[in-house]
Amino acid sequence: MKIATRVVLALLGALLAGTGFAQEKVLREGQVTERALVDALAPPAAAASAAEEPMRMRSFRPTVRPAAVAGATAAAGAAAAAPQGGRASILVTFVTDSAELTGRAKSALDVLANAMKSERLAGVRFTIEGHADPRGGEEYNQRLSTARAETVRQYLIGHAGLPAERLDAVGKGSSELLNKNDVTAPENRRVTIVSKAN
Repeated sequence: MKIATRVVLALLGALLAGTGFAQEKVLREGQVTERALVDALAPPAAAASAAEEPMRMRSFRPTVRPAAVAGATAAAGAAAAAPQGGRASILVTFVTDSAELTGRAKSALDVLANAMKSERLAGVRFTIEGHADPRGGEEYNQRLSTARAETVRQYLIGHAGLPAERLDAVGKGSSELLNKNDVTAPENRRVTIVSKAN
């Protein structure tokens, strides 16, 4: 693939991600598998090795001005070089209007803990993001989403034995709705696990 095409594809991917076209999938409790979580949370090693690999070409005749290509290539290279982690959104259910986990949620978190203990994720740090729908008011939702994220963190530490230093918790309130057409949709009340690139 020619370098100009690679640059255009990289920039198009970044543009689509920034506009929300890459809809985040929320794993429901029956869909939470160790393999799906490891794949979603593992740092993108393939992309990193591809970025490090030198590009080899026999000949290249640019169809755009060299300065434009250099600028676009530098921008794409900077985007590729920026450390990125993975993310997985899980529909973790709580007792209504509280941060108490349901039995089904605990089962899903047990699967998550096994994924976090896997060889591919060993040593990776995670942020647990709590999300809420907008029904309870901004301040209330912020408190509730923070409490729910902390409950998940404490469950993973206390019950599953994950080291506390690998887990952070943060509440997002209702600031990142996945379903803006139906604000009460369950996917707006989720927990997102974000791996931090080393």
